Amino acid sequence: MKAIQIREPGGPEVLVLGDVPVPEIGPGELLIEVKAAGVNRPDLAQRAGRYPVPADASPIPGLEVAGIVEAMGSGVAGFAPGDRVMALVHGGGYAEFCKVDHRHAIPVPQGLSDIEAAGLPEVALTVEFNMVTRGGLKSGETLLVHGGSSGIGSHAIARARSLGAIAMTTSRGAEKAAYCLTMGAEHAIDSSAGDWADAVMRATGGRGVDVILDMVGGDFTAANIGCLAADGRYALISLQGGREVTISLEAILRRRLTITGSTLRPCRPR
Repeated sequence: MKAIQIREPGGPEVLVLGDVPVPEIGPGELLIEVKAAGVNRPDLAQRAGRYPVPADASPIPGLEVAGIVEAMGSGVAGFAPGDRVMALVHGGGYAEFCKVDHRHAIPVPQGLSDIEAAGLPEVALTVEFNMVTRGGLKSGETLLVHGGSSGIGSHAIARARSLGAIAMTTSRGAEKAAYCLTMGAEHAIDSSAGDWADAVMRATGGRGVDVILDMVGGDFTAANIGCLAADGRYALISLQGGREVTISLEAILRRRLTITGSTLRPCRPR
């Protein structure tokens, strides 16, 4: 089959089209004929040499796809050859065929094109798992999402509104903040214009927010903890601002806070 390969670390010019074997599927896996693949930040980092691929993952980039079920391994239920599906994959999406754990595949909703479906799993499942399942956001609560103008941010705004929650965002620049307002955010803060944490507390009358969805980490961490209301939940999903921080743990005890995190790829127990 044809697949996109990374010749060496660098820019888009290092991506080359090559011939590789069609993946062999095992029990519980689907083989998907790829019609479209999403492009995500980890793909760009992998291409640039800043995101080492796990030993058990495909070296071919691409973490989300839409396509047609070509074949199924033993133990697969709920799918049949010819089904349209979208899926999160453990690498390998930039190819004519890729394999996926059937538990990470979803039927394509009626009315979505292949391109639209391929861009949905990463943002939708990341938001649902971290903001709703782990973060427990519910009607009447307030969400703060950093990077509100991103794919995950805009989906988080829409999902929060569907739950009856209030969405607040931070983003860098007035144009991005204005975009968040058009997407339905009640408050959109330009983080480059001043102290965003102070703006959050002023907007909430000093109470703070119930759930934070954070792609930054780093220097944002202490401020995030300071912005959480009592019984608040902090969901960390990326470390774009850095992975090493020094924080005071006292607020976690006093306000009964919860900090949770996840990765897009499967995580093996240590």
